Amino acid sequence: MLAMASPAIELPDLGDPSSGVLSPVMERKLGEQIMTDVRNDPGYLRDVEMVQYLNELADRLLAGSPDKSTPITVFAVRDRSINAFALPGGFIGVHTGLMRSAQNESELAGVMGHEISHVTQRHIARFFEKQQSNSVPMLLSLAVALLAARSSPELAAAAMTVPQAVAMQSALNFSRDNEREADRLGYQMLVSGGFDPLGMAGFFARLQDATRFLENNAPAYLRTHPLTQERMADMQNRSQQTGYKQVPDNRDFQLLRAKARAAEGEARDAVAAFRQPDGLRGMPEAARQYGLGQALMRAGDLKQSRTALEAARREWPDHAIIESAWGRLLGQPGGDRATAEAFYESATRRFPRSRGLVHDQARWLLDNALGAKAMPLLQQQTRNYPGDLDLLPLLARAYADTGRQLMSHSTLAEYHARRNELNRAIEQLRIALLAGDGNFYELSVAEARKRELEALERERKAEREKR
Repeated sequence: MLAMASPAIELPDLGDPSSGVLSPVMERKLGEQIMTDVRNDPGYLRDVEMVQYLNELADRLLAGSPDKSTPITVFAVRDRSINAFALPGGFIGVHTGLMRSAQNESELAGVMGHEISHVTQRHIARFFEKQQSNSVPMLLSLAVALLAARSSPELAAAAMTVPQAVAMQSALNFSRDNEREADRLGYQMLVSGGFDPLGMAGFFARLQDATRFLENNAPAYLRTHPLTQERMADMQNRSQQTGYKQVPDNRDFQLLRAKARAAEGEARDAVAAFRQPDGLRGMPEAARQYGLGQALMRAGDLKQSRTALEAARREWPDHAIIESAWGRLLGQPGGDRATAEAFYESATRRFPRSRGLVHDQARWLLDNALGAKAMPLLQQQTRNYPGDLDLLPLLARAYADTGRQLMSHSTLAEYHARRNELNRAIEQLRIALLAGDGNFYELSVAEARKRELEALERERKAEREKR
């Protein structure tokens, strides 16, 4: 799915779509069904720090949007290409290649503001509304074809029927109007969010100049968001009218930019990239040392990794992302358990909002047969952050390690249910009810949840058969 996914399918502003066929609720349902496949793709990146940062950046941009009520969920894709894309229902994917290539936070914010505008203006939904069908299975198959078409015409030809191909061509003809609207609203978000107004135009211009003579090898983002002279001139005019604004980068951006590079390709190549005299262009020394430490840890050179991370800690002391990497170094097999445990207890108190540190602490406790300590931590975190689904498998493991099999399988069932994987969820609940170790309340909750999910699965089956 991720191999075919690409930026939003664009349509012009056609007015109020509230009376259209595809309601916001139905669009979200369609997006969730697509995300079921996306989350199972190897390219889907389960990096808690990256996802937390991207969603906080999206919230900051959305605060400057005329439509602040649209739900936006950003996820990361492990892919070196420079790309971002919107899916139905407010899901936005950001490639790690985009994180690495953006030279400052305003450039990344410009791209994300553009994608958020595709969502808030319901450009994807309006295309489906023109199909005059409320069949979710049909819309789902068409969504896959559309996403394929934006990255590979050959894949699209294989995925679509002739009527769908005609509709696809109709949609692509609207791209100029749609892109202009996304530029305009994305620029407003950029300014309202306190970013450099030149971020959007500067990033697009740099991409265009770098690939001027490489049309067939242009970045995916330029192939799916073609830059016309009119669009570039409009972005530049807006920027000049607002004026340059020097905005210091969020340190999280620079550190995660380094982290994305450290995870690319072979570990030795990543180490060599950070050891070049200029490292990555425009990257602060603390971020370069952090990235070098990550790459060295990945390569298994823990001694040199320690040296690099110590340098990063001296440059930027008390930063949660750097401390998280330090904790992973301390927690390597063969390390001192008491030191690692004390570090995590201290670090999570100092940085209570760091999702990465919490996940790392829980995994370290579980890996060191300390499930009894991990369980109350994870129970509290799942209450505080109900949207953090990746906590649930950790909590299920903690329950299992402490002999609570019913709760372990019930927790895994909830994880699958919230990922729209109903059959897996129901199977986990069946196993839970056979575990024989739950109290009356836990058994009742599991049985009720099983009946609820079975009813929902029957409804979906009836809908599929009807269509």
